[in-house]
Amino acid sequence: MPGPYVVPVHGDADLPREVDVVVIGGGIIGCSTALELVESGLRVALCEKGGIGREQSSRNWGWVRISRRDPREVPLMAEALRIWSGLDARLGRDTGYRRAGIMFTCADDLQFAQHETWNRHLEGYQLDSRMLSGREFKEMFPDSNLQLKGALYTAADGRAEPQKAAPAIAEAARDKGAHVLTECAVRGIETSGGRISGVVTERGPIACSSVVLAGGAWSSLFAGNLGIDFPQLKVMNSVLRTKPLEGGPEQAIWHSDFAIRKRQDGGYTVASGHENIVNIVPKSFRYAKAFLPALRKEWRSLNFRLGLRFVDEARIADRWQMDEPSPFEYNRVLDPVPSKALSNKALAAACRAFPAFAKAEIAQRWAGYIDVTPDAVPVISAIDRVPGFFMASGFSGHGFGIGPAAGRLMADLVTNRTPLVDPTAFRFNRFTDGSKIELISGF
Repeated sequence: MPGPYVVPVHGDADLPREVDVVVIGGGIIGCSTALELVESGLRVALCEKGGIGREQSSRNWGWVRISRRDPREVPLMAEALRIWSGLDARLGRDTGYRRAGIMFTCADDLQFAQHETWNRHLEGYQLDSRMLSGREFKEMFPDSNLQLKGALYTAADGRAEPQKAAPAIAEAARDKGAHVLTECAVRGIETSGGRISGVVTERGPIACSSVVLAGGAWSSLFAGNLGIDFPQLKVMNSVLRTKPLEGGPEQAIWHSDFAIRKRQDGGYTVASGHENIVNIVPKSFRYAKAFLPALRKEWRSLNFRLGLRFVDEARIADRWQMDEPSPFEYNRVLDPVPSKALSNKALAAACRAFPAFAKAEIAQRWAGYIDVTPDAVPVISAIDRVPGFFMASGFSGHGFGIGPAAGRLMADLVTNRTPLVDPTAFRFNRFTDGSKIELISGF
């Protein structure tokens, strides 16, 4: 079966004639935004070109972490941790969330110092996060073969099930009055008097006064058809899951060679701790200058590949009319072929570190496209040149855990109420106003 199994969400049969806000994209960001907006009393339509949570929102590691984030994301992620703690009760559904802790291992003095320095960003948040010595790590995991300087252990971090979370949030939004429309691509927006007046979907028009673009890896393409240049590229991450396995750690663990997370079914999600594949595509050249500072920091962890993906993306139209099928209707779900080499390498490293993994049986493999910005920080922002148009995209592999809080912040901006946190770091125009674009965190 290609891609992980995702809890199915059946879309509404009828298209609403008019709502207050249309949210484009049924990943965890779009679903969370729709939930927050409908709870604010607005009429909402959530439009997804394929199925709810079928792309990166169901293909990520399932980590709900504040540890080792870009410092600019820390205030928002602190709010996300609070939201996750009560989310299942609020939704009336199971997301698999559990506060089980996350461990970032330190192989040497340099890594230990880097993690220790980072941990100061959590001062004042009253979150359980501390440095462990190598001896303390060994006491926690006596069966481990890892020889470490120590680790950053954030007990406040947790995990959830990516294949359940976005569907649960979407269904709760529908319970509260939102329209949930699957296989309903938005082709474009309509304006009247210089501001948003509606959208055109493949199933017909919907009148509205605001639109939120939460299209994940597709956002740059959609924005480009509106004449909005959003610097965004894709990184492919490969994952495998095991069958239920006894004796493995409860905590999620990051090591440079592997990343593991216990699943609700007793199996584990396993991936490389740092290696990803970057397909060279036409936009790689278009945005090369914008991404050069990040590339200088992260090139060791990126495997560049020139292949058929270049041809596939070169064939995608970057301009289209709203009375003709859009690119989103020709490719409902991004489902790349995973790298067996990378995931096998990660599993072998996990086996060396934790003998229990020697008995692991691989149940499934998949890959997903992470949408990245030049500074690996998302855009959660109004788009000034089109009044009523907002964007929540570019989460750079950090979107799953922060998703519920990102949705609340986006709803704050749409409704013009006091924002959950200062949104300045997430503004869209940082790419054009002369701000220094800097990659701070590589995790």
